[in-house]
Formats: sequence, C-alpha cells, structure tokens
Amino acid sequence: MRNALSILFTLIVLTGCGRDDIKVYRVPKEPTSGLPAGHSHPEPTAQPSLPQLRWQTPAGWTEGARSEFRVASFRVKGPGNKEADVSVVPIPGSAGGDLGNVNRWRDQVSQPPVTAAELAQIAQQIEVAGEPAALYDQAGAGPTGDPTRILAVIHHRAGTAWFFKMTGDSQHVAEQKPAFIEFLRTLQFGGSTPPPPTAGNPRWAPPADWTEVAGGQFLVAKFTIGGTQAAINVSSSVGDGGGLSANVNRWRRQLGLGELAGPELAKSVTMLPGGIAFVEMRGEREAVVGAVVTQPGQTWFYKLVGDPAVVAAQKDAFTKFVRGVQY
Repeated sequence: MRNALSILFTLIVLTGCGRDDIKVYRVPKEPTSGLPAGHSHPEPTAQPSLPQLRWQTPAGWTEGARSEFRVASFRVKGPGNKEADVSVVPIPGSAGGDLGNVNRWRDQVSQPPVTAAELAQIAQQIEVAGEPAALYDQAGAGPTGDPTRILAVIHHRAGTAWFFKMTGDSQHVAEQKPAFIEFLRTLQFGGSTPPPPTAGNPRWAPPADWTEVAGGQFLVAKFTIGGTQAAINVSSSVGDGGGLSANVNRWRRQLGLGELAGPELAKSVTMLPGGIAFVEMRGEREAVVGAVVTQPGQTWFYKLVGDPAVVAAQKDAFTKFVRGVQY
C-alpha cells in the first residue's frame, strides 16, 4: 500500500510587525514512494511529527499566498514595478542533489551547467539557522529574455531538503540579497508536535488505458496514458492549498500563460457538483485540464497535462475519473 503523500502544514501567526514579525510553520516530512501499479484503493498511514520553522520577516517583504507545495511565500516589491518572489519548500530526501538543482536553475537563466568541482567554487558560504550552508547566485536571461536572477539555498536537515529561493528582476534581487541572507540567518527549527488530523485517502477507478506509475516526491499518484505524451498527476494539501486562484495561475504559468483575476478568472472555471472546480488551458506545446476538489480540511488537485491532442481526447475520461472519486 502506498504511503500517504500530503504536504501538511499549519500556520501560527504571532503578533508583531517589522523585523520582529515572527512566523511559525509546522511542516511534515513526506515519504517518497509512489503507488504500485494497479492499486486503486490506498490505505492511510500515520503521519510523522512536524518540525517548527520560525523566522523574522525583513522590512519590505509581504507574505504571499501559500501554494500546494510552499510552506511560506513572500513578495518583495521594488522601484519601477520590479518584484521578487521568495519561496520556502521542503522536499524529503536529497531532492535530486545540489548539483542537479543548481544546473536546473542555471538553465532557467540561460547559463551553462557546472561540474561538481565548479559547484564548490561558485558556492557562497552563509548560515541557515546557525548552521553552515551554501548560497548559489545565478543571473542571466529568463524565459522571456528579461534580466533574471535566482538566489537559492538547499539546506539538508533530518532527511529533508529545504529549498529557500528568491527569483526576480536581476538588479532588484541583487539589491535584496543582504536581506535574503539575513532572513536565512534568523531561521529557527524548533521541536516537533503531533500532526493535525487529516482526511482519509480517496478511492478511485482509473480508465483501463491509464497506467499507474511512481508518483515522485510531491504526488499522491501519477498515471500515464499508453505511449502518449500525457499524464495525470494527483496531489493534495491540508486546507485550501493556497486557494483556487493561486493554483489555477500556477498551472497557467507552467504553460507560459498570463495570470487571470476577477471576472476573467471566474470565466475560466467551471463548477460541478461536489465542489469540483474544472479549468482548461493551452500553451504553445502543452495543454492542461485541471480539477480542484475541496473536502473538509483538505484539497485535492488533479491535472491532465501533455500533448494538446491527447489532452483533448482524454478530457471526458479524466472528467469521469475525477467525478467518480470517493472521499
């Protein structure tokens, strides 16, 4: 039976302001195994204890919406409508290794990969929660050609890789680098407490031509469709997972599409019985049909993504699958 895969977090906000504004998050470690093939009736397992994370918020940083995977998120505005995004994401295990992740970030700013020896040379030694850590600073041209900079730290602690990352306009991020380093220095990992109760796992019956494969670190389940370039990803989060708007726009950004708000966002969402929100979107190379299902205390995310022709052909089967899930 698969282990329950959910990023569970509870936010406790302590009063204060400015640099004394301290936030506390409780974040679980997750198992990394996926579902065995053909398994459609998972059984829940006990969740591990939740480590606490505290910090001091730098001046000028505004807390943003949490998402499906982020345990903390900040927006840092600058002059001329410049903006930087700060994220905190815990991933169980080694998360692919530091070299692989740094080269992924370098690719995102059009920089060549580095070797293991070169990685050690470009690492800037800093402190995270009083422990030594390496900061990687990569700048170049982003996906739209704009000057972009990524500051990133991978902090390995108790079997979990903590990703702290600031991304945005190159000059603005460079100016915010001292505040980012100070933010990391103020972090505190506290003791653990029992996890909150979670909703039970759902039962589903995938179509015959879907093949269940290992879900990876963030996914509860993953299905592929024959030999086609499309897949179905299933994930969940305690609470609202950041909200419908944040997750719809996250999927749009993954396709290279602009964000929606207000009436435009409302038009893009179709509500079905059972609290199911359906969205469709298409980028240059891929399309997505997504569903967000809100249950008491937990939200489930289903995403059909891949070749637009395959996604269109599988839309009805995907819709039937989601509507047939029993919680």
